[in-house]
Amino acid sequence: MNLNKVNKLLIVRLSSLGDILLTTPFIRALKKKYPHISIDFVLREQYRDLLIYNRHINKTIIYNQRKNEETKKIILAQRYDLIVDLQNNLRSFKLINGIRTRVVKFKKYSVRKFLLVKFKLNLMKNLPPIPVRYASVIPGLMLDDEGPDIVTSQPLSPEIFKKQRLIGFCPGSMHYTKKWPEEYFVKLGNLLTDAGFTIVIFGGEEDRLFCERLHFSIKDSINLCKSNNILQIAEDMKQCDVVVCNDSGLMHSACAAGVPVAVFYGSTVKEFGFIPYNTPNLILENKTLSCRPCSHIGRNYCPKDHFKCMKDIKPEFVLNQITSFIKNS
Repeated sequence: MNLNKVNKLLIVRLSSLGDILLTTPFIRALKKKYPHISIDFVLREQYRDLLIYNRHINKTIIYNQRKNEETKKIILAQRYDLIVDLQNNLRSFKLINGIRTRVVKFKKYSVRKFLLVKFKLNLMKNLPPIPVRYASVIPGLMLDDEGPDIVTSQPLSPEIFKKQRLIGFCPGSMHYTKKWPEEYFVKLGNLLTDAGFTIVIFGGEEDRLFCERLHFSIKDSINLCKSNNILQIAEDMKQCDVVVCNDSGLMHSACAAGVPVAVFYGSTVKEFGFIPYNTPNLILENKTLSCRPCSHIGRNYCPKDHFKCMKDIKPEFVLNQITSFIKNS
């Protein structure tokens, strides 16, 4: 593929938070190797801030599923030389179908995911992380050693201004089986507080009640779950020694902010590629279970009705792992 003749390129990745952040190493490498290419990006409105200050992006185009044809007209008018579909699903197909521009697509390995989830046949263990899989759509494109990008311009929240020994908690996730239990976060939070740390709680609007309960249950904690302002969240995360999180979009946000992360993996596994990319990390998972993974995206219930993938990871064990991790980071 000769990209020297490509002047305008469109990247399609409509959602979600983590997936879009994981495109940024690819964007950075693409712009470094081909600085003449003007890169546009189409995504949903709620994720626009992730790229609004990214110096490698020329402009963002907002996708609205109910106005698919309007978005398609905007894309057609730009006369792109190449479209890179990093979503590769029915929605992205409908959006770019019929546009007479060369399209390259991210390989999703759907059959391998199915075999791993349903039959525990692991044909994914040698696959690279998602950012490298994104980059593979352009033959010969090599990523650098940096993590994802998120550029912020917000002032630090006053609640944590000049504070030290902060540990971030991101207790939320879209799916039940990707959430470490609430009572475990409370116990760990109080253990870390007794050890001299201050817990800072992060989350989006959907996590508000959950985060409020943690705030009231963890001594001297700071609750910064106020809105879906991801740029403010990322800026505040930079003050933390480590962010403790589930396999979620905020985990990738912490990585993009350059903060070490301690991550719980329950129903999902690292082989799916959504790991902390080029960021110091501590993976916390129960490797003794034959039922993992039970999903590649998460479930609303435990199919075995025991939830050992998360419940067997005890707060006392996590405390020892995190304090050692902080000392060695």
